[in-house]
Amino acid sequence: MSHETAQAVIDELDQLLDRERQALLTGDLDQVARIVELKETLIRQINDLDAGERADVAEVRSKLTRNQALLNSALEGIRAVADRMADLRRVRQSLETYDKSGRKTRHITQSGGQVERRA
Repeated sequence: MSHETAQAVIDELDQLLDRERQALLTGDLDQVARIVELKETLIRQINDLDAGERADVAEVRSKLTRNQALLNSALEGIRAVADRMADLRRVRQSLETYDKSGRKTRHITQSGGQVERRA
């Protein structure tokens, strides 16, 4: 691959990583998903370059590391939301109480979480 072509691939990945960062910061996970395939293709092309042609990838490498940290944080947030939603679902479906000796008892609700109001 010529130096100009190699630099064009590196530049394209650099710009793509900036777009990915912006999508991660704004929570646009659909955009992040669309970027992944192109990013993988560009990284494969860079990995196929000779060592001399890869000399300019230090900045791109730091952007990859930065974006990976952002992606990990986004995944942690998604997991936290999923856990919280599971907790809320469990609360709606049952009631947990403790007796005077500290034993926990779960009471399953039959009404689907709706409270009947009477005058």
